[in-house]
Amino acid sequence: MRTIEQEDFIASVAAALQFISYYHPVDFIRALRRAYEREVAPAAKDALAQLLINSRMCAEGHRPLCQDTGIVTVFVKVGMEARFVATMDLQQMVDEGVRRAYLDPDNKLRASILSDPAGARTNTRDNTPAVVHVELVAGDTVEVTVAAKGGGSEAKSKFAMLNPSDSVVDWVLKTVPTMGAGWCPPGMLGIGIGGTAEKAMLLAKESLMEPIDILDLAARGAKTRTEELRLEIYEKVNRLGIGAQGLGGLTTVLDVKVRDYPTHAANLPVALIPNCAATRHAHFTLNGAGPVFLDPPSLEEWPRLRYEPAGARRVNLGTMTREEIFSWQPGETILLSGRLLTGRDAAHKRLTEMLDRGEKLPVDLQGRFIYYVGPVDPVRDEVVGPAGPTTATRMDKFTRQLLAETGLLGMVGKAERGPAAIAAIKEFGAVYLMAVGGAAYLVAKAIRSSRVVAFADLGMEAIYEFEVSQMPVTVAVDARGQSVHQSGPAEWQQRIAGIPVFS
Repeated sequence: MRTIEQEDFIASVAAALQFISYYHPVDFIRALRRAYEREVAPAAKDALAQLLINSRMCAEGHRPLCQDTGIVTVFVKVGMEARFVATMDLQQMVDEGVRRAYLDPDNKLRASILSDPAGARTNTRDNTPAVVHVELVAGDTVEVTVAAKGGGSEAKSKFAMLNPSDSVVDWVLKTVPTMGAGWCPPGMLGIGIGGTAEKAMLLAKESLMEPIDILDLAARGAKTRTEELRLEIYEKVNRLGIGAQGLGGLTTVLDVKVRDYPTHAANLPVALIPNCAATRHAHFTLNGAGPVFLDPPSLEEWPRLRYEPAGARRVNLGTMTREEIFSWQPGETILLSGRLLTGRDAAHKRLTEMLDRGEKLPVDLQGRFIYYVGPVDPVRDEVVGPAGPTTATRMDKFTRQLLAETGLLGMVGKAERGPAAIAAIKEFGAVYLMAVGGAAYLVAKAIRSSRVVAFADLGMEAIYEFEVSQMPVTVAVDARGQSVHQSGPAEWQQRIAGIPVFS
């Protein structure tokens, strides 16, 4: 019988969460590097370059890959012959590991978990509690898999109870385009088939913990129906042309994982959960010999790239005019310099409520740009921690009012905008710029100063003013209402037809 000490379990969970905050899995880096090398769509290749550069910077600097450091999910397989020596229960031990990891002063991670989710939505301040799944298995060890799932990708999770005669492939191909780019492709698709509703979702989430091996599978050939599904869905999803960050291109998914389970004769439950470009998970085994600390990957796994976008337009936010932005084209790379405001959901809600009451806003938005971001707290000599964009569509319902009543000129976020927001952008001659989701540390290096200018009580959701220097963005919706998230995939769905997917 192996004895697992409470402190060993807690320390191992904390160390693993710190580890995955700044190290991509090596299989993911290899797949991302391959996608970059074969990509021919300019905007998508630029996004992939940013992701790879950001990943290496985080590995070297031990800072988060993404400002959204995730909701923690932990899978624990407890050997039935193992014995815990503990005063805490398993949930408490996991939560203590999460607490230590997220409050680590050398690499503090963003606390994103809110209690009372349908009410006050109060931040727990330490990213607890985690979601814990426990399975009793044969043996005398404890196997642990930790994952930190970003809210943008988790928000795109889908479930359907299909009829037994329905096609899973058809459902996936119909569903993926509705997910937009908020899940920050390229990533992985986890698919669970069978069981019951909750079992299918769990199968999909568990499948995302598996290594990327789709090219190996294609080389040897499928041997089971789930392997056949993996290959078929991988090829057909990539032929949709959605591409990196939804900009259009060759690679939308790096792998597709499928797990199934027997189900009722009347049912065909199917779950689809994406993993984003900030894929974070790790596995370790406790055998009673003390805590486990994972070995860092070799930096040779990362390509040495420099971010030098050819032909990028350099823009001074301090002298920007509405007339000038009409010359910007969808898909064009812009390097922003000057003073940039920030604001997310909570700040937008307060601003519009103040406008409704006829109150003066705490910050003048006339001619300004708002960046949709909730940064990580800075450490050491940083002015701000990793500060990548959040999903822009959540701000769509506020967009028209702010453009109409404040003179706001532009917005920066990630992924596409919805029809109402695009119509408002066109009506008021504004612009929407897209920063790369999953390149948070790279973006942060463009921020020279940071100060809170309104709503300090909102923490990371307060309104900051950043001074930025050559911050890379892409024109996603121009002043005439043309969206690259519509034109890019449409173009590349046609252009990809003659290009082999498995190459």
